Amino acid sequence: MKQRTSQLTALDTNVLARYYVQAEQTDAATALQCEHARALLESGKPLFVATTVALELEWVLRGFYKLEARTVAKVFNHLLSMPQVQMQDRQALQSACDALSQGFDFADALHHASSRHCDVLVTFYSKGFANRATAKGWVPKVLVP
Repeated sequence: MKQRTSQLTALDTNVLARYYVQAEQTDAATALQCEHARALLESGKPLFVATTVALELEWVLRGFYKLEARTVAKVFNHLLSMPQVQMQDRQALQSACDALSQGFDFADALHHASSRHCDVLVTFYSKGFANRATAKGWVPKVLVP
C-alpha cells in the first residue's frame, strides 16, 4: 500500500477571512485565529479551497467587511497565486476574479464560468448580468427567456 507523503488540508471560509482581513480592533480569540490562519497558509503545506468556500469568501469580504470589488479581486488573485493552494475549479475562479475586476458580480461570473461545458446559461437577470455578458461575447451564451 502506497503511503501519502503529505496530507491535503481543506480550508473553510472563516480561516481565509482571518488570513486576509486584519481588523483594527479585535479580541484575543480572534487575534489567535488570525495567527493560526497565517501560520497555516504560509506553512507551504498543500491546501485545498472548494468552490463553495470561494463563493462564500467573496460574499463575506464584500457583504460583511464591505471591501471594494478591486480589493476582493486582489485577495483572490493572491490566493490563486499561492502554489500550495489547490482550487476546486481554478479556471472558473480565475474567470470569476477577472470578471469581478471588470465590474461583474462575482457569483454570477462564477456560475457562468462553472457552466463553460454548457451551450447556454439561462437567467432572468437581464438588465445586469445577461446584457453585459452578451455584450462581452461570453461563451456559453447567456439567455433570458
